[in-house]
Amino acid sequence: MKKSILNFAAIAMLLLATSCTEDEGGNEMASNLSSAQLAELKSITEEGSWVITYFYDTDKEETSHFSGYTFTFNSDGTLAATNGTNEVNGTWSITNSDSNDDDSSDDDSDVDFNISFSAPSDFEDLSDDWDIVKYSSVRIELIDVSGGNEGTDNLVFEKQ
Repeated sequence: MKKSILNFAAIAMLLLATSCTEDEGGNEMASNLSSAQLAELKSITEEGSWVITYFYDTDKEETSHFSGYTFTFNSDGTLAATNGTNEVNGTWSITNSDSNDDDSSDDDSDVDFNISFSAPSDFEDLSDDWDIVKYSSVRIELIDVSGGNEGTDNLVFEKQ
């Protein structure tokens, strides 16, 4: 039994290590982004339309809630999601608090990908200050670990 647990732990650590590598020309995120990387990510985000290819909200996958919607991140900070019939408007930004306050939090990320929708409820679930896992010219992976219920949300946008 001990050997099985150790084998499982070794496999889990290996998977974690390999999942944190760069792929498809992406940039693996550390706790900070340089000014050049921030500008690059902002530029990439503002180019073209995006779709949600994965959304996991605390305890279940909810990607289908956004099926058929395309997202446009505008340079003025507005965000539009449309499915051809309905349009949902919100805001977005990328912020870098760059604070070195060394609080006791385990979250050392200073860069946030902020999304805000006030309605409908499915879109309100996207409203958060997401941490950037990695990005490329065609994919942006975000994560949020909730302090309250300790749930983890994952959000992936891919260029359409």
